Amino acid sequence: MQTATMPVTRLEVTALKVREHIIKMSTNGGCFVGASLSAADLIVYLYSEFLNIHKHNLDDPNRDYLFLSKGHDVPALYGTFAELGLLDPDRLKNHLSLDDNIYWHPNTNIPGIEFHSGSLGHLPSVAIGVAIDIKIKGGTNKVVCIMGDGELNEGTCWEAALVANAYKLDNLIFVIDRNQFQANMATEDLIPLEPLHDKFTAFGAAVKRINGHDFEALHEAFSAYPFQPGKLNVVIADTIRGKGLPSIERRADRWFCNFNTAEVDDLLKELHGEHLTQLISETLMVR
Repeated sequence: MQTATMPVTRLEVTALKVREHIIKMSTNGGCFVGASLSAADLIVYLYSEFLNIHKHNLDDPNRDYLFLSKGHDVPALYGTFAELGLLDPDRLKNHLSLDDNIYWHPNTNIPGIEFHSGSLGHLPSVAIGVAIDIKIKGGTNKVVCIMGDGELNEGTCWEAALVANAYKLDNLIFVIDRNQFQANMATEDLIPLEPLHDKFTAFGAAVKRINGHDFEALHEAFSAYPFQPGKLNVVIADTIRGKGLPSIERRADRWFCNFNTAEVDDLLKELHGEHLTQLISETLMVR
């Protein structure tokens, strides 16, 4: 992995296109749009800059692995695949069609999907199994498991953290999409998670907490991998549900959405307007 200055503009453009795909998949049956938008930057960064995964090495045992445990965010993964050449973009039009395998959760019939997910709390353990196998074989593959913050209410996630540290799996990274919501309720109003950094540290992990929408911050954090020898790596990425669409950001009722065509068109306009405003603001700050 290169540690030079980040190509932030390219990553921002890719993330914008991924968000376009997510919005377009939120009609004709809908998708989990809010959480997918919160995870888009994380997934774009990981596949673009950190992981050795591309369209030519999907069957190579020496590739890296990403497990999307919060499987309802798969529109962000599909969109990233489409932008990076792992998936024909035209197939995204088949979302929820009986003629394809592109639907609400990951399906291994889509090249690049490592494991089915949807029921929360399961993939950390699957990722552990792969990480142990890599250790036994003396490999250098990286294993990333993206989890939701609400998913951390599942006890299996914390059992996985204990096991990962017991086996000194410093080749494994848990990435927590900390968008502050579980389904249609704020996490801290249901089962409070904070202080999340301290909890993972108490379970033996090496933890970093960052802005999950800041590509420079993501690069700085992941460039330090492994964070400490012999310890599970944990990245808590603070994100915004519905990121990029102010009209639905941080809204508990915008977890799953099924917009009509006119609404999708309006949201795409909003997305581009928000992106332009952000770029102008960043330019003025630099000056």
